[in-house]
Amino acid sequence: MKHKLSQSFLQYAGLVGVLVLLIAVFSVSSKNFFQTQTLVTIANSNPDLIFVSVGMTLVLIVAGIDLSVGSVLALGSAVIGVLMVRHEWGLPAAFAACLLVTSLCGLFNGFVSVWFSIPSFIVTLGMLEMARGGTKVITDSQTMYIGSRVESFGEPLAWIPLSPAFLVAVVVVIAGQFLLTRTVFGRYCVAIGTNEEAVRMSGIRTAPYTIATFVILGLLCGLAALSQTSRLSSADPNAAIGLELSAIAACVIGGTSLMGGRGSVVASFIGVLIIAVLQSGLAQLGVEDAIKQLITGAVIIAAVLLDALRSRWGGR
Repeated sequence: MKHKLSQSFLQYAGLVGVLVLLIAVFSVSSKNFFQTQTLVTIANSNPDLIFVSVGMTLVLIVAGIDLSVGSVLALGSAVIGVLMVRHEWGLPAAFAACLLVTSLCGLFNGFVSVWFSIPSFIVTLGMLEMARGGTKVITDSQTMYIGSRVESFGEPLAWIPLSPAFLVAVVVVIAGQFLLTRTVFGRYCVAIGTNEEAVRMSGIRTAPYTIATFVILGLLCGLAALSQTSRLSSADPNAAIGLELSAIAACVIGGTSLMGGRGSVVASFIGVLIIAVLQSGLAQLGVEDAIKQLITGAVIIAAVLLDALRSRWGGR
């Protein structure tokens, strides 16, 4: 128990150390980086990635993966846009429809993957295309401009410079960490990711837990869709392309294993902050988008290599 606690402390300390180091480097390199406005902008620009990373952590822990999250987010955003602009629905009703659609996408991914024993990589790759295609069909491939009716969730509050979206994201991180570490559901998810066959042999049905993680991720994609739509005041059919890579990178940077059985929601949250600070700092330094992609890709590969080395050392 003491060894496990010390290991967790070292993991969190290492992640926080990397985050502080990045902030220090960019603060020295750019005089405008270490300012309240910059840090607040980073926080308010990334709730959608935080929401998705929380759900992705749970899916990765059960040894699954979801490549469709960016497209599902765009589909949820399109549902909000179409219902509010063309059909004049209110935001609460449109958001409820968005959550229904995104959770059904998650349910489809989980059910098909588990029931037919198809790797989730393949199923969600198909959903990536289906959801993106559906988004373009219902929006006629046009951005739906909603305006002020949807902006309140993404705007800073009067008494604090943070947006409701970011504060809700922090609550979701806390709830996700509690679910993972303090509930039977979370313990079963870790056990399934570690050795699914052993869990089955002990008389526990693994399918409902695995499917549930995909549904939770789908619901969180709906929350992410509201966050992005609120921040942009519109629903863009081309939104969130590549978000799945950022979410997976944040989880792996946070120590979640791509092989399943290990992960932390809080660590994934810190991973999101590391990616956000890295991208924001590079932008302030005037680095071209192509170079930023190269650097971000290198960080992802480095994180995967570290995960592989960690697993090898753990095996020894």
